[in-house]
Amino acid sequence: MSADATNPATPGPVAPAAAVRRKARPRIDLRRLGRAALLGNAARGRLPDAIGHVAEAHRAHYPDADLEPLRRAYVLAESSHRGQMRKSGEPYITHPLAVTLILAELGAETTTLTASLLHDTVEDTDVTLDQVREQFGEEVRYLVDGVTKLEKVDYGAAAEPETFRKMLVATGSDVRVMSIKLADRLHNMRTLGVMRREKQERIAKVTRDVLIPLAERLGVQALKTELEDLVFAILHPEEYEHTRELIAANAARTDDPLAGIADEMRGVLREADIPAEVLIRPRHFVSVHRVSRKRGELRGADFGRLLVLVNEDADCYAVLGELHTCMTPVVSEFKDFIAVPKFNLYQSLHTAVARADGQVAEVLIRTHQMHKVAEAGVVALGNPYAPAADAPAAETADAPADGERADPTRPGWLSRLLDWQKAAPDTDTFWSTLREDLAQDREITVFRPDGGTLGLPEGATCVDAAYAQYGEDAHACIGARVNGRLATLSTVLTDGDTVQLLMGQDPASEPSREWLEHAHTPAARIAIQRWLAAHPDSTGEPPAPAPSRPVPDFPATGTAPGTPSRTASAVVADRPGATVRLAGCCTPVPPDEVTGFAVRGGVVTVHRVECASVAHMKGTGRPEVAVTWGDSTACRVTLVAESFGRPHLLADLTEAMAQEGAEIVSATVEPPDQQRVRHTYTVELPDAAHLPALMRAMRNVPGVYDVGRAQHQ
Repeated sequence: MSADATNPATPGPVAPAAAVRRKARPRIDLRRLGRAALLGNAARGRLPDAIGHVAEAHRAHYPDADLEPLRRAYVLAESSHRGQMRKSGEPYITHPLAVTLILAELGAETTTLTASLLHDTVEDTDVTLDQVREQFGEEVRYLVDGVTKLEKVDYGAAAEPETFRKMLVATGSDVRVMSIKLADRLHNMRTLGVMRREKQERIAKVTRDVLIPLAERLGVQALKTELEDLVFAILHPEEYEHTRELIAANAARTDDPLAGIADEMRGVLREADIPAEVLIRPRHFVSVHRVSRKRGELRGADFGRLLVLVNEDADCYAVLGELHTCMTPVVSEFKDFIAVPKFNLYQSLHTAVARADGQVAEVLIRTHQMHKVAEAGVVALGNPYAPAADAPAAETADAPADGERADPTRPGWLSRLLDWQKAAPDTDTFWSTLREDLAQDREITVFRPDGGTLGLPEGATCVDAAYAQYGEDAHACIGARVNGRLATLSTVLTDGDTVQLLMGQDPASEPSREWLEHAHTPAARIAIQRWLAAHPDSTGEPPAPAPSRPVPDFPATGTAPGTPSRTASAVVADRPGATVRLAGCCTPVPPDEVTGFAVRGGVVTVHRVECASVAHMKGTGRPEVAVTWGDSTACRVTLVAESFGRPHLLADLTEAMAQEGAEIVSATVEPPDQQRVRHTYTVELPDAAHLPALMRAMRNVPGVYDVGRAQHQ
């Protein structure tokens, strides 16, 4: 609980992190705030001195904000917590004040700040939720209740899975609950020093494993980076000290390559008449540590990045063009997170430019609004339930009531997480899959043919894409095309791929047990495990198609491919008395462009001009025989269907062919290869003009992904 937080015994190692990460600002003196709080309430209607910093930070983002709710919340919180002290000896009210200041600096709206001031009152004082509702309204009550439930989370090994599951449910209902929780944890991490070493490490590990990944997914980078540095200092003190020495040594340099590149960049943009700010963004401790492990010895430009802030989206690309034209770009470093935002709302253009001496500076290009969201994530988006100022009344009349909240700022990953946590068969499964999901450092974006996108963790496969798009309906997935090419469901996807999922229509479709080996997302693994648990007698495998042999359901009438056809009479050869035969390798039909070649026995074989046999025979010097189509429109043709194995596929396919008037002369089915099956049909049609319709009907059969004319060598 928050009341356990204390002041640091050795605050020195942590202080440089904030200075490296952002512009220096005076650290708020908690003892002074405590004294201000103990002096008593201000006159009615007057803002207490103790929340002056909160009000100043809040007005920087919301100049017209009504501060009266904050005044009343502070008065209630201070009077309720009066007499309570933190282990450091400070008045307890300094904790909710510090948490609220963190959120105010991030740009949280008034309702969130009001709830933040009150977030410990229901848990630690006599204040009730009914009192909160009466004085501040239902929305503040809802947030305080959510944070109170989170405060009860026991992060011990036994209690952690189920309580954290409940925490996510509360978070999903309103992301502002988690925003307050993250700010609460940040202040407690800042003031962790006088606790026993083992307790510091336990709290730091939970922060590392659970809360930092959640901050990343909510896009609250300002909180995430400081939490990372605080955890780094506790869990890896020697590496932290080494990194601190590297940063200090670089700060003592007289020449800063980033400053020189920034000046050059300002000149380029000034000449191009592009209004922009060029700032140097020092890396935080963990970032410097990661870069040093990746690159070895660090150079001056490795200790920070350049940030270019502009007014409009179009200006971002204008800046990029100027920098790539007038400076030396490192093209491999370019990434466009504006056209395709990250899963946590982050948008920026990333590039890098090189100096003549080999120093490379990473560059971030974004608008001021993008920068606000990049730093504060969902916190910067304000109240997700407040109607727009110009919204018609009809659009706000149907706003969801409490208990039916639909959060428009909820990132996609959180929506998915809330879906699969409901489907998890047990707490252990939920917890293990959650930890795996949070351990994913990067997410990729893949595109759907309809123009939509899917956000997936790095390393995800087509199986994961299927369950991300279709939920449990993905049990019927029979294959995929990646970038237009047929791919197995085990194919690992990369950022920017286009994925078309091939879905079957058979209600008996079922997932394969081997899919678990290729499923990396919780949604996929839990859905598959849930189905397998409900069907213990099933193998989870589709029945294997019949081996390669003539299909006995069809009479063996007519002739096999390559033998004289009953419709040879449809072709006329420029060789009197010759017997004309349609070649079985390409089975030409009207109105194909055809040519003929004389073979033994005075027979002329007719081929489509694009047939591989034509090129071969021309290469051997065999002369062509002119052939033309006669009056008959009937034809015989050999078609090859590629499909995924599933129950009843053969019956469905042949029924579709029969409905198009095709008479099946012969058919073979090859043994399956990785659940893919190849069917070969020789059919007769009363009119060659029906062939395109027949092929379309075959492709429309669920499970069939391609149909083509035979092209035997």
